[in-house]
Amino acid sequence: MTLLSITELKTYYYLPDAVIKAVDGVDLEIAEGEIIGIVGESGSGKSTLGLSIIRLVPSPGKIVGGNIFFEGKNLIKLPEKEMSKIRGKEISMVFQDPLTSLDPLMRVGDQLIETIITHQKVSEDEASKLARDYLEMVGIPGDRLRDYPHQFSGGMRQRAMIAMAIATSPKLVIADEPTTALDVIVQAQIMRLFSKLRDELGVSFMIITHDISIVMEVADKIGVMYGGHLVEYGDVNEIHKDPLHPYTKELLRAVPNIEVRDVELRYIPGDPPDLSNPPSGCRFHPRCLYATDICKKEIPGKRFKNKHMVRCYLYEQ
Repeated sequence: MTLLSITELKTYYYLPDAVIKAVDGVDLEIAEGEIIGIVGESGSGKSTLGLSIIRLVPSPGKIVGGNIFFEGKNLIKLPEKEMSKIRGKEISMVFQDPLTSLDPLMRVGDQLIETIITHQKVSEDEASKLARDYLEMVGIPGDRLRDYPHQFSGGMRQRAMIAMAIATSPKLVIADEPTTALDVIVQAQIMRLFSKLRDELGVSFMIITHDISIVMEVADKIGVMYGGHLVEYGDVNEIHKDPLHPYTKELLRAVPNIEVRDVELRYIPGDPPDLSNPPSGCRFHPRCLYATDICKKEIPGKRFKNKHMVRCYLYEQ
């Protein structure tokens, strides 16, 4: 059953001398209990997409078009008072840097208890017990409740933020670059934690990351963003076996193979587009090996291979 449905979403940043089209006509669906990975280079619009869903786009950003339906309610048209009841409670977010997201002057347990009391009708004693339970659920000993954020490692701080995100019993958690600055072992642990929580709690996850390889380990579906557009979207196994968009192919080729010695590291030549003045046509065409004249003139529409969507002129309807 569909939990979240996004249609033609547009979120722009209005600067004094330019308009940044960070999210420019994105369509996306997330089902109940599903893990979706949103991948792409920095500046592709991934984080803005996540912030748009909970309507926390920072100024001078503004949602200028489209719809975001959550359990049948159009979040874009809800009054802020109604949206505030959904934000944090029904849809929660794990932000990029847990060190700056946690209050350094408050014990981790107190911050978690405050979150629980804000969204649940429980006493402080009950909230304290729940806080301990949630910490233990994400792999942190309950007796660390009285520690301050600086006493936690980077991975533990990220786990604490995940505990705060699930403490409200949300239906959707948006995790924005949850493995940034963590070593590869801890990254894998965090990914497995998302899978565990999905299985135990039935919560859906949108995991935003630049690392396509790590999210493929746990995701059901992958959405690939480039230049504010969702250029490919489909089942993770289909995208792994048969990536369609040239950009997706390049992302996968750039993943190093640790089983091969002396392998040459690959990269995608060129730079991501300037979204204040994006190239005409397909925004990937200046870096694409397969670009033709039509790619330079017109933005490609959706093409489908079964339920696998791609925006590319290499494929016919």
